[in-house]
Amino acid sequence: MPDRNDPAVGTPLKLVPARHGAAPRLVPILITAMLVAVAAVCAWAAWQAYVAPPWTRDGTVRANVVTLAPEVSGRIAGLPIADNQYVHRGDLLIEIEATDYAIAVDNAEANLAQARINEANRQSEAERRLKLTDLSTSEEERQTYLSAAQQATAAVKQALAALAQAKVNLERTRITSPVNGFVTNLQARIGDYGITGQRLLTLVDADSFWIDGYFEETELPAIHDGDHARARLIGWHDVIDGHVAGVARGIVVPNATADASGLASVNPIFTWVRLAQRVPVHIAIDHLPEGVRLVAGQTASVEIAK
Repeated sequence: MPDRNDPAVGTPLKLVPARHGAAPRLVPILITAMLVAVAAVCAWAAWQAYVAPPWTRDGTVRANVVTLAPEVSGRIAGLPIADNQYVHRGDLLIEIEATDYAIAVDNAEANLAQARINEANRQSEAERRLKLTDLSTSEEERQTYLSAAQQATAAVKQALAALAQAKVNLERTRITSPVNGFVTNLQARIGDYGITGQRLLTLVDADSFWIDGYFEETELPAIHDGDHARARLIGWHDVIDGHVAGVARGIVVPNATADASGLASVNPIFTWVRLAQRVPVHIAIDHLPEGVRLVAGQTASVEIAK
């Protein structure tokens, strides 16, 4: 039987119980880390709200759009432009077939000549009757010839007005550009029939570009007319310099919209959740970097410099 005191004989192994205190010690560390993260987020939000300059990525490039419609009807005989072409003020854009309007001018000139001949004849007759004595003509006859002369003079004025209108219509067969701009979405073609008042052409005014920045109403107290502004377009890294030209004084109020019965249509909302409205701020462009192409509708980020 082996001796328990013999060193050759191994001592029996003792089982050490597992320590269960390591996991609970991690809980305070995790809670502290979470509190620090929440505090950091709150500090960043407070900085953005009260210290950082007003900034928004909700901006849009805007421009005035000019729609052109013929003032006289007719077939399109000339179209010396192309889609997206840059045109100068006064350049010819569309030419309407002018044959009928040229004939109208000739007819108006002929009517005017006839009216003037008739006027001269009526005036001569009236003058002769005025020189005759009461034995040769009556007062009633004098008044009749005088009235005829006055009617002939009025007919001359009408003929002059008709001639002027015919010449204006002839000039309107040539539609020229009222602004410096870009032809946009050209759909008209030679041979199409243009109808008076119906749009044939659209121009984007090249001298009217600006940027609208839609800022939350909480940032409006820090925005003033004349403040320097910086904008960046998506896809471009260059900075566009400008200034605040104005702040919109009204936006759509959905709750004020009336329904079919005329009553206010009020949408239900959660009283504990209230999103700040966004108000358009007009940014006038002072400097456009070389190579940057402005397109109405582009997205921009805008920052108001303090």
